Parts: sequence; C-alpha cells; structure tokens
Amino acid sequence: MRKNRKGQIHNEFRLLVLDDDEMITLALRAYFEGCGYTVDIESNPLRAIEKIRLDHYDILLLDFLMNPICGDKVVEEIRKFNTDLFIILLTGHKDLAPPVKTIRELDIQGYYEKSDKFDQLELLVESCVKSIRQMQTIRRYRDGLNEILNDVTTLYQDQNPQQLVAAIVGQVRSLCQEDDVFVMLNPQNIPAFSEKVSLVSSLLLSGSGDYELDAAQFMRLYYPHFLDAIQRIKSSRQPDLCEQRLALPLHDESGHFLGMIGIHFRQAPADTLIQLLTLYSRQAGSAIARMILHTVLQSRNDQLKETNKQLKASYMETITAVRLMVEAKDIYTRGHSDRVSYYTTLLAKKRIPDPQRLERIRLAGLFHDVGKIGVPDSILTKLGPLSEEEYAQIRRHSELGCQILSAMSFFQEIAGIIRSHHERWDGKGYPDGLAGTQIPLESRMIAVADAFDAMTSFRAYRQSLSLDQARAELIRNKGTQFDPELVDDFIEILNDYAQIHAQLEWTFHEL
Repeated sequence: MRKNRKGQIHNEFRLLVLDDDEMITLALRAYFEGCGYTVDIESNPLRAIEKIRLDHYDILLLDFLMNPICGDKVVEEIRKFNTDLFIILLTGHKDLAPPVKTIRELDIQGYYEKSDKFDQLELLVESCVKSIRQMQTIRRYRDGLNEILNDVTTLYQDQNPQQLVAAIVGQVRSLCQEDDVFVMLNPQNIPAFSEKVSLVSSLLLSGSGDYELDAAQFMRLYYPHFLDAIQRIKSSRQPDLCEQRLALPLHDESGHFLGMIGIHFRQAPADTLIQLLTLYSRQAGSAIARMILHTVLQSRNDQLKETNKQLKASYMETITAVRLMVEAKDIYTRGHSDRVSYYTTLLAKKRIPDPQRLERIRLAGLFHDVGKIGVPDSILTKLGPLSEEEYAQIRRHSELGCQILSAMSFFQEIAGIIRSHHERWDGKGYPDGLAGTQIPLESRMIAVADAFDAMTSFRAYRQSLSLDQARAELIRNKGTQFDPELVDDFIEILNDYAQIHAQLEWTFHEL
C-alpha cells in the first residue's frame, strides 16, 4: 500500500480523522490521501459521532484528549450503534493514555503515539485494512452460503427441464451479480438416460444478458469461446476461468457430465466467489440429475400404468365373457348378475361414500357367480333336487370365483368379496363358516341382493315370489341368514321398487 503514496492508485476505504488540532488533521488527510484513501476530517467529537452515524467509514483515527469529551467516551458512544468501525487511538501524552483494559473493552484496534512521521501509523492502518478485507470476505462467503441454502431448496421442487435451467440462471445471476450467464445442459452425456433423451431435449439452454439467445444463435456466437473450457471441466470436474469467462461443470453424483454454467464477468472474480459458485454448481448438478431421473421414471411409470390399464381392460373382457357364458348356460339366470350388482350398489351407497370402494362393490356384484363356469351344466340346469355331491359342487363356485379374480392384483379385494358372499350371519354359510362382522361388509350386501333377485326371478323348478313375499322372507331371515341392519336398509330401498324395476327392464328381456 505504501507504493500508493503518490496517489496513483485509489482504494475503496474511507478514513475519518478526529482531532481538535487542525494541523494534525490536515497533515493526516494529506498523507493518507497520498496513500489512496478517501479521508474526511473533523475537530468536534460530537459532530464526528453524528457523521459516523449517518455515513460509512472504515477506519477512525481518533485523538484521545479532546473537548468536550475525551476519545474513550467518543468510542463508547460509537460502539452503541456501530461495532464494525476500526478505531486507532492517537495521543501525544503517553502517560495520559487509557489503560489496556479500556482499549480491549471498547474494541480499539490500535494505539499510536503522535510523531512527525506517520510510517508506523500507516502500518497500523494497513493492518486494519487487511482485517477489514478478511471480514468482508467472511461475510460475503457467509451471505453467499445463506443464499445458496435458500436457493437450492427451490431447485429440488418438481419442475420441468426448461424451468429448472432457467431457475439456475436466475440464482447464479443473483449470487455473482453478473448479467451474462447461461446454463447449457446435454442429457445425452448420461449413459443411464441416453435411451430416454427424447424426454428431455437433447440440448437445453437458458441464458441472460448477452447469452439470452436461442440455441442456434448461441452455438454460432458464443459456444466456440467455451469449447476448450468444456473439455477441461469435463475431465477435471473443476471450474475453469479464462479471460474473465468462468465455466462451471455440472455433474451428477456418479460424476457423469451433464452440462455447464457459463459466466462472463466484467472484472476478474474473487476466489471466494468462485468457491461459492463451485459449491452451488454441485448442488445444481444434483438437482438436474434428479430432475432427469424423475422425468425418466415418470415416463416409465406412465407406460406401466397404460400397460396395466390395457391388461386390466383385457382381463375385464375375459371375466365378462366368462360371466356371460355362465348366464348363457341357463336362460332363467340371464341378467341376474346385472341386477345383483345394481341392488348391491344402491345398498352400498347408504353406508359407503368412497367412489372407488363403490366401484369395487359394483364389480363384485357383476362377477359374484363367475365361479359357476366350473360347475357342470347338468347341475346348473337340473330341474329336480340336487344330490349332496351336486350341491357340494355348486357350493364350490364362490371359491372358484375367488381364484379366478385373484389372478390379477387389481381384483384381489373383489376376489375376497366374492369368496364370502354365501356366508351367513349366524355362521352356517360357506365356504369358511364366517359369522357376523367377520364377513366382509360388501359380501353381506351381495348376500341380501343375491337372495332378493333369486326370489323375485322365475326358475324352471319354481315360480318367482312377489315383491311382498320376497320382502317378508328377507325380514324373516334377518339376524340368521342376513345382517339385520342391511336388511332394514334394503327394505327401505324397495320403497322405490317400481322405479328400480324400470331401470333394470333391459335385464328381463330374455326371460
């Protein structure tokens, strides 16, 4: 700093000289302005305190013995509102200087005995300047880290690729206070994702300032300037600074090169800033890798969902065909499953608000007899009474239906409903002898609807019952065969039977 004595280089630091001796203040101003500092002078301690309160100074050169208050009192007042100011105490009377304890308590950085030469004082000022620069570096680093911590959380939010690279550009601009910034991303460099590169454009570019161009313009005008830097950062994984152009690599956690951040600085960046940008670029690389992985997985998940949807639709067609085949075996049972499904859904709506669960109940009603595909036609259409062996085969249809539906995972819950739809409230049903609330609610509902439709439908071996007769049978068997509360609900539904029958008219056409 002494080489600046002639004022050839001006620095950014401001000094305030406070002394009631005008000769001293003028001499110190001339000397330190010659060293490149901006220097103000003041002879009144109270005015000096107000100046420091209203303006910014880095260093105060302060005379100890003054009127109306001494230097230590001046410092005491200043420290009430400014703890950053560096203070050097001046005195021409060594014996009257404040004790070391006071100097420490007031955070005074230096002590100087006045003389005709200011070399020693200049050394003290230079020491203060070094400390100030270190503090500024620490603060910039701290503030930069805080900014990175605040920014990085937004990078990990769900964004599409273009939104993410644009967000990175904005955050880098804020961090380095430069306008000419770009992010260039090439997902083809990631082996694991190259097969899905069509999901993320083969080149993603977002820029600001001079770099706010479309990809073709950027590649023609600016990409050549960064070619060598790109090769260096790909292999070194370290930032590359050349002619005030900084290239920062973007890597994933495995070290695969994803792209780069480019910045054109107006003046050479400080090492601290490069360190902060390097730290940020690592976080940005991780966020980009996560975004690409999320995009790939989302696509594969969508494909899987579509395949699953098609598989479910295909299986539904198969099960429906089986159901229709069962009903085709016996002309008298045609439409039975449709009606049971309709009745069961009406009953379920009184107790179950969940649409997905209601849909499962509707399907369970449709497919509740699908297991009869495994029962011989001769048994299903027999006019006379069944033998014990034949009845045992009939009873197996609920288990067989469960097995058929269990073949696909998305029918698992329906399969369980179908298995238990012939259980009885008193535990005398089949196949598992469940009782009361051990029986799934949906199965208990189907049991009521199934019995009602069977009673009100014509069979070759008997006439159908009237509505009143079927209602009476349900009431008579509640608490034994049926859940009593569900019977009450169903009886209430039957108050609108005329309307219900009209809705189901199409199911009776073949009868």
